[in-house]
Amino acid sequence: MTDAINYSRRFTLENLDIRGQVVQLGSVWREMHDGRGYPEEIRRFLGELAAVAVLVGAGLKQPGRAALQIQKQRNGETYSAPLAVVDCTDRLAVRGMAEASSAARPGLKFSHWVEGGTLAMTLTYENSNQIYQSIVPISGLSVAECFEHYFDQSEQLPTHLWIAAGDHGVGALLLQKLPNADIKDADGWARVEHLAASVTDEELIGLPADQLLRRLFSEEDVRLYEPKPVGYACKRDVQKVESMLRSLGREEVEATLAEQGEIVVRDDICNQEYRFGAEDVTRLFGAK
Repeated sequence: MTDAINYSRRFTLENLDIRGQVVQLGSVWREMHDGRGYPEEIRRFLGELAAVAVLVGAGLKQPGRAALQIQKQRNGETYSAPLAVVDCTDRLAVRGMAEASSAARPGLKFSHWVEGGTLAMTLTYENSNQIYQSIVPISGLSVAECFEHYFDQSEQLPTHLWIAAGDHGVGALLLQKLPNADIKDADGWARVEHLAASVTDEELIGLPADQLLRRLFSEEDVRLYEPKPVGYACKRDVQKVESMLRSLGREEVEATLAEQGEIVVRDDICNQEYRFGAEDVTRLFGAK
């Protein structure tokens, strides 16, 4: 995978009435986790969640956002900060973060990481005040297994999902059995599942979609659609933070400045920090 490859591509196996999607993230994924110091296993879980968010975002039928959030619990009470959150818009702008202090050990399973917590999928749309939320059962040992069950239930289609995440890239392959699949070929779904199961993590991450599908399904009638580019949703936005400070009012901002010596605003999901001193406050509100 080259640095610039970040996309989602849909495909169909037209002779079998099976559809699918390939997601590959390169530079976008690195921007998401660079500088955060996540343990290897946490980094992998976050990358896998990012791939799922893109899969769901690509399926939004109107302008909106799909968000995945894992909320941990202790003694029946929910933590205020999420264990992880990832979201993706219909325009495939993705961002995400995990709890930096999350304890991890080699071989840690996803189900153990989120044990006692909840995994929620939330859909919001720009032209609607309604919020649609589903709780995803933590019913497997991996992100892929959890969301296979979720897609099975939400879309009423048998689904199989493979995801791989490394330091430099993320890749995912989604397969869904459409209603006429058994009519076209009674053994087709089982055959395709068997072929897809041979995919390696290296292929998911590094093999371009056309080559990946040719390698897996060389005997099938594959129709591959144009890629939709994926972008990183985060950028440094000083003006937005300044507007927020102005909305707080001069009195509150100056009180914080007097107490702390400077004003620090932390944007955790985008891993950005903004600092304002006395001269900045004067510039924002004008001289007295």
